[in-house]
Amino acid sequence: MSRTPDARARDYQTRKIQENITNVERHFGEMCQLFAAYVRKTARLRDKADVLVKEIGMYADTETPNLKRGMKQFADHLAKIQDYRQAEVERLEAKVIEPLKSYGAVVKQKREDLKTTKRARDREAKQMAQLERTRQRNPSDRQIIVSLPHLVLIFYLTFVKTIISVIIMQICTALTERH
Repeated sequence: MSRTPDARARDYQTRKIQENITNVERHFGEMCQLFAAYVRKTARLRDKADVLVKEIGMYADTETPNLKRGMKQFADHLAKIQDYRQAEVERLEAKVIEPLKSYGAVVKQKREDLKTTKRARDREAKQMAQLERTRQRNPSDRQIIVSLPHLVLIFYLTFVKTIISVIIMQICTALTERH
């Protein structure tokens, strides 16, 4: 049986969605790991600088008053820089890493939605093929021929119902994530 342009378009769209989901999974996972590594290294740098500030303070205590004052000021400035570095670490964790992590669940849900839609479409195609075979076996049976459009409508409505339930589920998920 020849595939209709609509069926080919749906298949193409499904393939593109599948490719996009796979692409997002691969790249967002990698970005999340790299950002986490960056944050860990920044936090380690902050820790090392805190040790350096402490050592500068200890050294300043052993020096002359003028050098001591200058070293203490330098240590204070370096400590303030580390406070900014701590804020950077916290912001990166909250504003970058956590949102990237949440995409894992979103991508998983989209993959499930795609599978549900594909199963419904495959079921519809199978039922349509079965109806067509029945019609070809009994071309003179008027009751089957007359009931075909009605059955096609039923199958189509079942497919649409599946799609609508997936969309409603996505809307509910989006609303619960906002609040």
